Amino acid sequence: MTVLIDIDSHEHHLFSRTPSGACAKAPLGSRGDCIDIGLINNMSDAALMSTERQLFDLLDAAAGRVCVRLHFYTMESTPRSEWGRDYVRRYYRGIGDLLNSSLDGVIVTGAEPRAASLTDEPYWTTFAEIADWATKNTVSSVFSCLAVHGAVLHLDGVARHKLPAKCFGVFAQTKTRHHPLMQDVPRTFRIPHARWNEVQEEDLTDCGYSVLTWSAEAGVDCFVKQQKNSLFIHFQGHPEYETQSLLGEYRRDMGRFLRGENEVCPTIPRNYLNEGAEKMLIAFRQKALSDRSPELFAEFPADQLAKELSNVWRLPARRIYRNWLHYIVSQRARRSHSVRDAALAAAAIPPHRRGRKLVAAPSARLARSPNPGTTRRL
Repeated sequence: MTVLIDIDSHEHHLFSRTPSGACAKAPLGSRGDCIDIGLINNMSDAALMSTERQLFDLLDAAAGRVCVRLHFYTMESTPRSEWGRDYVRRYYRGIGDLLNSSLDGVIVTGAEPRAASLTDEPYWTTFAEIADWATKNTVSSVFSCLAVHGAVLHLDGVARHKLPAKCFGVFAQTKTRHHPLMQDVPRTFRIPHARWNEVQEEDLTDCGYSVLTWSAEAGVDCFVKQQKNSLFIHFQGHPEYETQSLLGEYRRDMGRFLRGENEVCPTIPRNYLNEGAEKMLIAFRQKALSDRSPELFAEFPADQLAKELSNVWRLPARRIYRNWLHYIVSQRARRSHSVRDAALAAAAIPPHRRGRKLVAAPSARLARSPNPGTTRRL
């Protein structure tokens, strides 16, 4: 199935990635066979488009026969440049629209931390509203990176911990328990991480979270908890990342160091580069430390390094997201049956007759139809 994009303007870059520029303009109340997923994109201006592309491609690869309709939302309180404000104005809806609707699922992205405390971030109040809304108005919600730390802090008081160095690289994860989200996912697989903080396993389990994957190098990755109506899924890592995402982040951090915007020279991402590429990056880093200047940034060997990269996390990431979409489909069907049964019970229809009533009625209508062609079309 195609991932449909609920955006008014066909100028958006994602339309070039769909087979026919698939656009989904239908009210949320008339969903049909599609499941509606909201992307609440809190990334910086520079990462807005790449985040859209990463998650669109991952959902498209995972969907299979599931029809997905993707809706974009932005937190107006997220600091943006003039370009960023214009971009989200053209292609995104505001959080007010989100809070007045319901969706089958949402994906809430993280952002670079700006404040020492999450509650001091400029968007904190809005983020807390989103988390509360999602517990009642989604079947399941995915939180990524910093959004993970915000969700567990707001809902359960679980605090993040500052790491001594950035957790940066591709790390082996081990499944710690059976769960539908991990169906057909290898027992051990690798996922990219890029963060300065973490939430810890003991704090999470004390508050009722179930840890699904864990890494000896990176700690907890995926964990879940039922929050009222919604299964909340948290990734401290980035299963959605593209092959070059970590390279781009390292290049950005190196540029900040060379320009004097950051006094810490970034560490090379671990378990990401092959031997030749790592030697190339080590040599550049040593030169940056000994001859720090903005002009050196032009020599960053991005093209040469990109040729040496491989993506080892795509398959498990696709399976995890496939399982998430299937979970939403199954839960939505179950809830639909529950609503139907409640309506029939309210109408005083005995349980042993409910199935026959529902099946017989359409047949009777078809038998009375004056147009034989109608039966063939149905």
